[in-house]
Amino acid sequence: MSPALGTAESLRVADMHSGVARTSTPAYIDPTPPATIDLSPPMSSPTTPSADPAFELAPCALIELDPAGLVLRINRAGRQMLAWSDQDPLAGRHLSVLLRLEGSPGESLLPSHLALVRPAVDVPPLELRVRLPSGEIHVLQLSLGAVPDASGQVQRLLVSLLDVGERRVLEQRLAAQVEFLSSLTDRTPSRLTYFDRDLVCRFANRAQADRYGRTPQQMVGVHLSELVPAPHLPRVMARVTRALAGEAQTFEADGTDADGQPSWHEVHYVPDLQHGEVVGIFMELNDITERRRTEDIVLGANLELEERVQQRTAELHASEQRFRLMVDAVRDSCIYFVDAEGFIVEWSESAQRLHGFDRVQVLGRPLAMLLPPDEGVDLALDPEQPEVLVHQAVDHGHADTQGWRLRADGSRFFAHVSLTALRNPAGELQGISVIERDMTAAKQLEDVMNDLNKELERRVEERTRQLVAANKDLDVFSHTISHDLRAPLRHIGSFAGLIREQLGEQGDPQLLQYESAISRSARRMAGMVEGLLEYARLGRITVEYQPVPLLTLVQGVVAHLKAEHPLRDIAWDIESDLPVARGDPMMLAQLFAYLLENAVKFTGRTAQARVEIGWTVSEQGVRTFHVRDNGVGFDLQKAANLFVMFQRQHHSMDFEGLGTGLALAQRIVERHGGRIWCETAVGQGCSFLFTLPFEGEEAGDSRFGAVDTL
Repeated sequence: MSPALGTAESLRVADMHSGVARTSTPAYIDPTPPATIDLSPPMSSPTTPSADPAFELAPCALIELDPAGLVLRINRAGRQMLAWSDQDPLAGRHLSVLLRLEGSPGESLLPSHLALVRPAVDVPPLELRVRLPSGEIHVLQLSLGAVPDASGQVQRLLVSLLDVGERRVLEQRLAAQVEFLSSLTDRTPSRLTYFDRDLVCRFANRAQADRYGRTPQQMVGVHLSELVPAPHLPRVMARVTRALAGEAQTFEADGTDADGQPSWHEVHYVPDLQHGEVVGIFMELNDITERRRTEDIVLGANLELEERVQQRTAELHASEQRFRLMVDAVRDSCIYFVDAEGFIVEWSESAQRLHGFDRVQVLGRPLAMLLPPDEGVDLALDPEQPEVLVHQAVDHGHADTQGWRLRADGSRFFAHVSLTALRNPAGELQGISVIERDMTAAKQLEDVMNDLNKELERRVEERTRQLVAANKDLDVFSHTISHDLRAPLRHIGSFAGLIREQLGEQGDPQLLQYESAISRSARRMAGMVEGLLEYARLGRITVEYQPVPLLTLVQGVVAHLKAEHPLRDIAWDIESDLPVARGDPMMLAQLFAYLLENAVKFTGRTAQARVEIGWTVSEQGVRTFHVRDNGVGFDLQKAANLFVMFQRQHHSMDFEGLGTGLALAQRIVERHGGRIWCETAVGQGCSFLFTLPFEGEEAGDSRFGAVDTL
């Protein structure tokens, strides 16, 4: 686009956003025809827009399209309005994609509206509801204009966007204010009228409307020449012309009222100046006695105008504050541009803020100047790493790296660097953008984590060596118990038996009692040794995980207990939907044997003994098994060492046993990655609850307890 064309389009866009329909100026005001603007397309390139500062820096959103509705370019204000960043490749996209109209009513309206565009044809604006990525919905007014070529055909389309959401709010407020103002003016005998620059009535109070036999609404849109009698029109127009030139007119005029009676009014023609330009005329006709009231109305109108100016000033200030906050929020990132050879061609303020170099210091310099001298090249294997990254971006469109970067004061910062090739719709390389983000804090945290992981690995290795040594000591201890302790116990039992044989049934009762005590103690100690050996064995053996149907396993254990206690009448309640767990079958069989034997033992004094085996799933998905009996129970507050070897909650004279079953049960559960606990009270039975991994889980899985397919 030529500069002349850009200026013409900018002027036309200004008309689009004026909000006032412009018609030809009446000949009696300004007979000079308006200046024409050359909208002919540039001869050098019919399809590719050229650089145009006026277009790019225009305060309103501008988009240039080809006749098919594909984006040729969009200015900065357009990207900001539609929430597209400078890195988003927008050229070649359809306007509906640019506006994010997919799936909305505007997607079907837009093509038919684009089809209306013709040279020298005014296309009415189109309002669209656009949803931004943030979720906000904006109402945009889309205005279209055609840029013809030398043959008069549409060469390009120029689109302007205006966010009318705020304007609607202002219009509603203004309508309320106008309604209030109309209410006031309708109650005054003063005749008030407002005409725009084209002398079209935009407002009339009831007194003025009644003078012409109309309603105030019927007055709106009527030209001044239709209201002023022809004999008085030249005199009125002479004063109107001076008023449009900015000169206020105050005079007295004679006339007749609705009854045909003569009337005298003090008439004021007050130009409506907006930003130094006359946009209309206030006309006021007052009886001499009503002058004060009329002045108050004008004063109120001026105050309203001042309030609107202050409101707009506050909105502009708020917008500036938001922009400053946005800039401050990205202080840890920057963007700059290099050419295909890796030389810096554009240096932004964000890059200057992050690196500290000004434009003069870096423009035309290679990318490698931003690397610390003591680092050589950033994460590189050879001195040409920056060039390699540039070539990767050119060949593949994108390249990333991380490493240390240099500041102007000699300090360093660790950054993530992203290079992106920028190409036009024809595929021609326009440059390479470089985006850096300061990751120094993350790098320092990563270094600390690495050091902590190394220290943790060292401690794990040290602890592993200690555990290996402890296991070796345990093996030696187990061997000692197996061979060195059990042999004397067997000898004690054997000699006690010989003593009983020697004494016979008629021997000394006291000696027979001693022999019986020795035999019981030897057997008890042998059982305790066997318990210790089993406890150690359960801690050393490998858990062979495989699917274990718990229903079948529990039924087998119960059948064995029934055979061992044929005289006991116990009600066994086994839930039929016990699932398939994942574990070692032999160890799980021992677990249920220990718990069920415990239940059988402590229900020995219960008239109607009952043992329940089942499972539950909590709302959080935790699955828990339970073995519950109605036996004697015990005081849980006094059972701190419930799962410790050889610890008993009842005296051996009441219930026999060594106190090893619960400790072994806990060892099995923990080897499977679960936990076990007890719920009981004296005389209220006892419940042992525990968790096990299910099919598809391993012991110690952090997801243990989640609901899986059983």
